[in-house]
Amino acid sequence: MPPKQSEKKAQPSDKDATEDQAQDMQTDSVATLAEAWSNSESAATKYDAQLIERVYNDELVKNDYSVAKLALLEVSQYLEKYLWPHYDPSNTSTIHVLSIVLMINEKFRSRVGAWSAFEESPEHFPALFEQVLRRCLQESDLKLKRYLVVFMINCFQSLENPLIRSECMRLVSLSTWHSLVSAAKREVEFKEYPQLLKFWKHLEKKFDANDEKQQEKAVFERTWLSEMMKGFVQILESIEQDEEEKIAYCERFMEFLIDLEAQLPTRRYFNTLVEDHQIVAICKLSKFASNKESGVLFSQLLDILAFYTGFEINGHTGLALTKEEMTEIHAARLSKLQRIAFAEFREELMDLAMSNLRAIESREALLKHFENLNQEQLIQLCQLLNIRTTNITDSKTEHSRIMLLEVLLLQFEKRHSQIERINALPLYPDENALFEDAAVREEMYNADRPLALPKLNLQFLTLHDYLLRNFNLFRLESNYEIRQDIEDAVRRLGPRAGAIDGATVFSGWSRMAAPISYFKMVEVAKPNLGEDKPSLITADITFNVRKYTEAIQAEWEAIREHDILFLLTVEAQEESYEHWDGKVSFRKHYGLKHVRGCQVVSVIGPNGKPFDYKKSDPKLIQDHRTGNTRTFRIALDSNQYKMDQEAARKSGGSDVYQTFNIVLRRQPQENNFKPVLETIRDLMQSDLMVPEWLHDVFLGYGNPNSAHYSQLKRQVKEIDFRDTFLDLGHLKASFPGMKIKAKDGDESSLTAPFVVKFPEAPEAAASGSKKKKGSEKAKKEKASQKQEQAQDELIVSTYKTPNMGPYPEDVPNTNKVRFTPTQVEAIKAGTNPGLTLVVGPPGTGKTDVAVQIIANLYNNFPNQHTLLVTHSNQALNQLFEKIIALDVDERHLLRLGHGEEELNTELSFSKYGRVTSFLEKRVSLLAEVDRLAQSLEIGGEHGSTCETAGYFYSYHVVPKWKEFERKVAANGESLELITTSFPFSGFFVNAPVPLFSDCATAEAALDAAQGCFRHLSKLFEQLEEVSAFELLRTSYDRANYLLTKEAKIIAMTCTHAALKRRELVNLGFKYDNIVMEEAAQILEVETFIPMLLQDPEDGVNRLKRVILIGDHNQLPPVVKNTAFQQYGNMEQSMFTRFVRLGVPAIELDAQGRARSDMADLYKWRYKSLGDLPNVTERQEYKFANPGFLHDFQFINVNNYKGQGETAPRPHFIQNLGEAEYVVAVYQYMRLLGYPAEKITILTTYNGQKDLIRDVLNQRCSWNPIFGRPAAVTTVDKYQGQQNDYVLLSLVRTKAVGHVRDVRRLVVALSRARLGLYIFGRQKLFENCHELEPAFKRLLKRPTKLWLKTGEMYPNTVRLIGAEAKADGEGESENGKKAVKKSTKKDKKGAKKGKAGNEEETAEEEESASTSKDYEIQDIDQMGEYVFGMMKEQQQYAIQQQQAYLQSFSAPMETDSAPAAGSDVEQAEGAMEVDHE
Repeated sequence: MPPKQSEKKAQPSDKDATEDQAQDMQTDSVATLAEAWSNSESAATKYDAQLIERVYNDELVKNDYSVAKLALLEVSQYLEKYLWPHYDPSNTSTIHVLSIVLMINEKFRSRVGAWSAFEESPEHFPALFEQVLRRCLQESDLKLKRYLVVFMINCFQSLENPLIRSECMRLVSLSTWHSLVSAAKREVEFKEYPQLLKFWKHLEKKFDANDEKQQEKAVFERTWLSEMMKGFVQILESIEQDEEEKIAYCERFMEFLIDLEAQLPTRRYFNTLVEDHQIVAICKLSKFASNKESGVLFSQLLDILAFYTGFEINGHTGLALTKEEMTEIHAARLSKLQRIAFAEFREELMDLAMSNLRAIESREALLKHFENLNQEQLIQLCQLLNIRTTNITDSKTEHSRIMLLEVLLLQFEKRHSQIERINALPLYPDENALFEDAAVREEMYNADRPLALPKLNLQFLTLHDYLLRNFNLFRLESNYEIRQDIEDAVRRLGPRAGAIDGATVFSGWSRMAAPISYFKMVEVAKPNLGEDKPSLITADITFNVRKYTEAIQAEWEAIREHDILFLLTVEAQEESYEHWDGKVSFRKHYGLKHVRGCQVVSVIGPNGKPFDYKKSDPKLIQDHRTGNTRTFRIALDSNQYKMDQEAARKSGGSDVYQTFNIVLRRQPQENNFKPVLETIRDLMQSDLMVPEWLHDVFLGYGNPNSAHYSQLKRQVKEIDFRDTFLDLGHLKASFPGMKIKAKDGDESSLTAPFVVKFPEAPEAAASGSKKKKGSEKAKKEKASQKQEQAQDELIVSTYKTPNMGPYPEDVPNTNKVRFTPTQVEAIKAGTNPGLTLVVGPPGTGKTDVAVQIIANLYNNFPNQHTLLVTHSNQALNQLFEKIIALDVDERHLLRLGHGEEELNTELSFSKYGRVTSFLEKRVSLLAEVDRLAQSLEIGGEHGSTCETAGYFYSYHVVPKWKEFERKVAANGESLELITTSFPFSGFFVNAPVPLFSDCATAEAALDAAQGCFRHLSKLFEQLEEVSAFELLRTSYDRANYLLTKEAKIIAMTCTHAALKRRELVNLGFKYDNIVMEEAAQILEVETFIPMLLQDPEDGVNRLKRVILIGDHNQLPPVVKNTAFQQYGNMEQSMFTRFVRLGVPAIELDAQGRARSDMADLYKWRYKSLGDLPNVTERQEYKFANPGFLHDFQFINVNNYKGQGETAPRPHFIQNLGEAEYVVAVYQYMRLLGYPAEKITILTTYNGQKDLIRDVLNQRCSWNPIFGRPAAVTTVDKYQGQQNDYVLLSLVRTKAVGHVRDVRRLVVALSRARLGLYIFGRQKLFENCHELEPAFKRLLKRPTKLWLKTGEMYPNTVRLIGAEAKADGEGESENGKKAVKKSTKKDKKGAKKGKAGNEEETAEEEESASTSKDYEIQDIDQMGEYVFGMMKEQQQYAIQQQQAYLQSFSAPMETDSAPAAGSDVEQAEGAMEVDHE
């Protein structure tokens, strides 16, 4: 049997921008220079311009602007503490300006906040910006010129910042049209859009009113882009072979142009300028663009620019253009060309003028006609069309004939459809997409060059643009992950060429891949009508599982229909058996020839027929499992098959499909790329209908408040808050500043539940009065409203919760959480229509808020359906379990997806589980009907079906109740009459309490009777709902009926939504509200898809509410490829984008997870985060952590055995010293009695995680005293979870690493409730600007670990902070004694470690009074201390055993037992042993 194979490492990958440089920050020459500004106070008074020049020339220029040097300068806060504080617009050198530019660029490369430094002295930024603009035109050094363009790219990617936006938007204003070829060109545009002419005149008037200096600046700004493009063209046309700097500059400038075209605010006028300057044509005809080696990236960028210059959008109105509108525009252009051709070039272009439009729309047809014109005629034609005919860099030089033709062709040829291109793409990647695509190979993107990738920034041109960018990025990210899996599996299989015939054999094995023993094509079906590809291609693959363990065989057996597999062809060569060193490509080294994806159709059983592990004959299942082979029937991609067959015919090569020799599977949770891509493709081809109220905000335009409930006409004026408020005091506290007015005038009668009427918003009132201006009626209404409710007044009413029956299950569940005012505002906003964003810092009750919103929607709008979506199954199940605990009928709940089985409930909420539950419920309800009939002594089979039960209710139950009501009404309400006349007393004899036993009044008795009838009504109502299941016979139909009709709250993960969208839409699934938890962790497109799981109704999306709950200050969605994460900004969630856009967000402001002082470590990241009462009231928060002086500490870890961080292999970073220290502290905690399940060990790197696990395996796992902690994992993997005590290893000693991302730091610091102990290198982290607020608080306390001897878990009476005076103190008198003793003889210090054992014979107070503070100097001392404790416990156990044995041999001598404390003394004596 093969040995157990380790799992492939998952994210976070151990990557940092500066890891390739093995430079230690503290020893670099930059660190010496940085001392001049590291003390900000002295830096403010001492400014040395020569220092800036020295840094620039000696550190940057001499090192060719090394990334490592730039990173070190940026980390040392060069910009914040020196460059910007000493920037003087009137007296600043060019080097100073360039240094600022380089630091901003480095901040963007490092993915840290770039613009915060300018918040101090923002008035100087315009001057800096102008200097940068002028340097862009004047700089002759191409490398610096490129850095300046990168700065401009970063500026235009930060338009949400008002300071940046005000400067950037002047460069792309309408004034730039002064650079168009002629005034006639402008007039054409003004004629089509008259409002532009009005704006133009306004700008001209404003320009004329300026003084000479202001006019010079205005002219410079409006011509800047034109001059930059002219300079770009000059450099492009001067490129010779392999001029790297020119190439790099041109690529960056293309990125700049694309960014301006891809955002509506910047493209509005810029697109006309680019078209006029003929940039696309010039680039296409350049020699560099045709270079197949160095010009590949440039050509790819050019294709993107060409796509966006002709994008389907009206640049001035911002409206998306439909296919029909694009066709009309294209036809209008061609018609204009035909008219000019007929009028001016009748002889040469008569055929063009008289042809139908379809005949002249292709490039080839147009070129054929234009060839009939000579140079002068071409120039004349261009002039008539207002097309530039001279070189933009030299207006005296006319364009060549080739250039004129290219410009005309670009103007009039029909654009290729992106939809058609995407439809022709195989959704499975092949070997070229996986291994030859430069973007997929870009594992360690360092931002040195741009990439031909779309960017996900703040705004998108249209929904089509949004989906297209996401489609491309998602496909590439999937390809990258698939490539990693293939590389891992092929390496493990160990392919090599056979010794005899050279055939490929496999010397290794992989749990995720197996050699194919047999492959057979089964069917190639004929194409569908109108298509040229096969409609279906199926094949059978067989492989052997004999060498796998049962566990791995079970994994292969878990593969089911629709799962994705990959087929590989590997033709090993002689060198394939050697270790791959990366010098040659992976494909070439291992001989990987082909990769094809496929989808499982069915499992084939031993009899050669489709087989099901659950439904097939048990004997057949047994035969299948005992066999050594497995066979899958698979469906191959039709597009790919067609391409392969055509390629084989052209080349005469062999059939790809007969060469496969490996089948590969992937982890199910990582293998959902195909349905997601299919869903995006489907959406691109459908009439997308985002709700009208959300459309503009979604694309990033207009007023960011426009989707907030306060801005919508449909806001709810009166809300029944049900059990949201616990009492009237809670209601009043929840609306500070508002007056509570009882609707009936009697506030003393107000009790929960409350119905609250809110005042009409002033805006709405104003708009309403505007419509009825001058109307006396409107004035009266307004006056009455004013009297009825003021703006600071809430009108509150209440009602009695109806009695629902005499049984315990009839009593509704209620909320027990006392929501804070901010949480109540979130609940109110979520109950109203519109877009609600809730920012939930750690421990602030995001889940409780979400659940209450859902419950309120369920009760206030019973006919609406709510979709609940999360990123993970764990979060979804937590939400669902809390919903079950509220007043929500279980029959209206449905949980879709495979995580349902993890729900902590006896009920099943899956589709088929709910169906089974309904059928079981039907049986029990019908039995109740029979029992009711018997109690009423009415014969017949009334409970045989739901239909007969319905008749029974209508003809017997309701009439009896009506008769009872009439009798009570006629004779007056009396207790005796009600109790004797109630017709259903016999049915309710099994109630826990006799029906009327507690009723002292007739009113109470009538209420009890009405409750009983409500119970019966609900019984028959449920039967009516279940009746459909009698008519529907198949489980599939029943499940779909349940989904579309019965379920009111449907829960699923975002992945499941993408997987099942097509199916849900086809079923007619409808919903009105969507609540999305963990929204900041979900990819942009995976947030969008759940909003479109239904077809529009009458052209309108019925979605009324979108509620996004998350925390953008914690970690974003996982993107493994750094190029897509950083360059494409794929890690930005929709939630984060909305926050950046300024969409109103409610930030929860009270946390109840961590001790207050621990929460201070991350509170600074939030506006006003306080504490919930439980943090001070609960006992566990009041007492200190036994054995520790402090509840949190940063413990400085120096080099251990001469080493800090190490990397056994690239990006696999470890720190043995920290690993040993962490495990020693874990052992110490376990010896004190801390439960292992309450301790979590976290680290920031996978390499360290594995090292800590190895140390734990050696030190603890085998020993039941220690065991294993609850989790040993990375910070990224632990997001969304918590534990009482966390030990955190920061690992790095040379560079800060990716914990510099403040979001990761917030996650790391917020996982612990009661104790947090952080291990790292103080000198490294204390100087990091981004981490400064947290480390200032951490470093107020000692950086040596302080222990408290004489305490055991959980028996401590020491209050938190009782012995340490305040943060920063730890050396109490006891502590000083401890330090003194430990320096003299550490061994004696160890014997204090078990002083707490005296609690066996003394009171806790006495134990506390004898405890000491003890400082741990280093790792070795901690190890010795733990070893001493272990020896002591061992000695103590031996003594106890001896005493136990003596008790049998000398039972009469019990009075001579040793004195109390002697065990401890002996144990202390044992501690004197030299541990070494």
